[in-house]
Amino acid sequence: QVQVQESGPGLVKASQTLSLTCTVSGGSITTSYYRWSWIRQPPGKGLEWMGVIRYDGSTAYSPSLKSRTSISRDTSKNQFSLQLSSVTPEDTAVYYCAVRTNVKDSNGVSDYTYWGQGTQVTVSS
Repeated sequence: QVQVQESGPGLVKASQTLSLTCTVSGGSITTSYYRWSWIRQPPGKGLEWMGVIRYDGSTAYSPSLKSRTSISRDTSKNQFSLQLSSVTPEDTAVYYCAVRTNVKDSNGVSDYTYWGQGTQVTVSS
């Protein structure tokens, strides 16, 4: 069974770049039928899909976040990472990494099977 775990700073200053890493176990990020995503949940709001990195390293992003988001990977460490630039307090959220076990992309959060426990990131003004 695939397991994922988020890590990174819990506090970021406004205008800086938020950086998080997801460590994967029980599966390889280069396996073709996995899709590796970042999803967040601001306080009092629903889950928001941010983007995906595929087995070949290609990516896709939510249109609303595309200009500020980058997802990358380190195959030697079986990790993938999120960078969100120019953050504001509105980017305060619990950030999750999640895995979809399907060869097709999806931005539907219910389509993701395995989730990390989430990490709280607060953006200070």
